[in-house]
Amino acid sequence: MKIFRGFHHPDVAPACALTIGNFDGVHRGHQAMLALLNSEAQHRGVASCVLTFEPHPRDYFAALHRRPELAPARIGTLRDKLAELARCGVQQTIVLPFNERLASQSAEAFIEDVVVRGLGARYLLVGDDFRFGRQRTGDYAMLDAAGPVHGFEVARMNSYEVHGLRVSSTAVREALAAGRMQDAARLLGRPYTISGHVVHGRKLGRQLGRSAASGPEQDGFRTLNLRFAHWKPAASGIFAVLVHGLHDEPLPGVANLGVRPSLDPRDVNGGRVLLEAHCLTWPAHLGAEGAYGKIVRVELLHKLHDELKYDSLDALTAGIAKDCDDARAFFASSHAETRRQTTRDRI
Repeated sequence: MKIFRGFHHPDVAPACALTIGNFDGVHRGHQAMLALLNSEAQHRGVASCVLTFEPHPRDYFAALHRRPELAPARIGTLRDKLAELARCGVQQTIVLPFNERLASQSAEAFIEDVVVRGLGARYLLVGDDFRFGRQRTGDYAMLDAAGPVHGFEVARMNSYEVHGLRVSSTAVREALAAGRMQDAARLLGRPYTISGHVVHGRKLGRQLGRSAASGPEQDGFRTLNLRFAHWKPAASGIFAVLVHGLHDEPLPGVANLGVRPSLDPRDVNGGRVLLEAHCLTWPAHLGAEGAYGKIVRVELLHKLHDELKYDSLDALTAGIAKDCDDARAFFASSHAETRRQTTRDRI
């Protein structure tokens, strides 16, 4: 998939089948829309194209009005969104900066400048609640009227449902906020995942377990640190996870997603949201420093509890050790359930 920041680039396809949206999470409703988009693009002999925005428009207006509570919790990072769009077979994605110029652009100007001249849309697919332009004055009816004038066809996709529940980014956010990871996975069509480069932290985890642990954590609670760029992730807390990208097989672990209330907010993390994943078994070939700079993908499978504030490093060490034990119990239970299901399938 080709990725462009803006559409003023010579390699942007001169004509396309287009859909427009934030695509936060790229959930099953988005996936169904993208499958239809790819089919229509192939039928017309043009590229399939997604136009998305960064920051999220609601982030922009929340900052503009100094009302952070209006900003939506972010399901995924831009990296993860682009990876999922590519996995869905999209041929090109345009990331358009949502700024004052775009926010003040009329719906009519958006159609002419972006949809027609900028991207050469021959086919435009939108959701049933799609709105655009200054003060959200543009809608499907306006697009449908503009299509014959500018030479593009317009289609609207109705809501996608799973077991009677409308699939939406809002529904995914609600499931993640409540720690209902299986429900989120059903809506997403996959486990909830965050990926990123492993960055340096304080390396405190290496020291925590050494004085108190004599078993698997005798070398400390080494963690993989991934910074979550947005300040308001849809999920937070302590999770049983699978870590991909360090070994041939995914590694079971436990992770903290949040702001680490037990530690000094003035540390190298700078108070930003961090995903810290501790692998229950550390790959020996990596050594102490071998993970830095690698891109890893962390699946958050089961929420153990919310973030907790501990009064001392000893209490924190004991808390992490218990989280590791609880994560092992979760994976043991999951493995036993998989074996029971396999046995039933054979019978």
